[in-house]
Amino acid sequence: MNTHAIHRVTHEIKRRRLQVLRVVDITPRMRRITLGGPELAGFVSLGSDDHIKLLFPQNAAEQAALQSPTFTVKGDGPQPAMRDYTPRRFDLDLGELDIDFVLHGDGPASTWAQQAQPGQHLYIGGPRGSLIVPDIFDSYLLIGDETALPAIGRRLEELPAGCKVLAVIEIADLAERQTLESAAEVDIIWVVRGQDDLLKCVRNLTLPSGTLYSFVATETKLSRQVRRVLLDTHQVDEDFLKAVGYWRAEGSDDE
Repeated sequence: MNTHAIHRVTHEIKRRRLQVLRVVDITPRMRRITLGGPELAGFVSLGSDDHIKLLFPQNAAEQAALQSPTFTVKGDGPQPAMRDYTPRRFDLDLGELDIDFVLHGDGPASTWAQQAQPGQHLYIGGPRGSLIVPDIFDSYLLIGDETALPAIGRRLEELPAGCKVLAVIEIADLAERQTLESAAEVDIIWVVRGQDDLLKCVRNLTLPSGTLYSFVATETKLSRQVRRVLLDTHQVDEDFLKAVGYWRAEGSDDE
């Protein structure tokens, strides 16, 4: 395998029962929940935009199923609600894993995060694999909304000095701006939903020079539109572009 090229690695999937250690509000709508416990040992996440499954039982039957050693995702029996989240930070020496939740008021993940307190437990699974983006690029273009902030924030923290980064982040209002640390040279454009047009902003960008890696993660249909603009208007290298949908707007007919 050429470790100097973008490549994917797979991991052994393990279900873990973790305990809530801390709950901190990063912004009015973003809550960071730190999980830990002995079952975190051996956790692996090599890519900044990895996803783990969070499992949210909605009744006693689903809770009992989760506690069974024979439980499998998509197996027989009751299945809890599951949502994909990015590991924002993990430290196996400290035994900690940070997950950032957007508090949008509905859904099993947001509902759980709203009431989460130290001492409670949460089951996680994965990640199934990691996309490894080696340090071979001069510059990075990172485009996303609140749901992509954990991946964008983690990527910025991992980048070395000497590279340039342009980040375009769509948020609900200016109170949702976060302080994002990086050794790289970073320029952030905050796009306020309802006041600014993310697609128009991307169309008018001046991209960083040099070999560029582009990452896009927003609502599914919007991510596809942004990808098209990057390819057609900015002519970015499709081999160095990852565009994904992190959620789907209600009523969307996008496939």
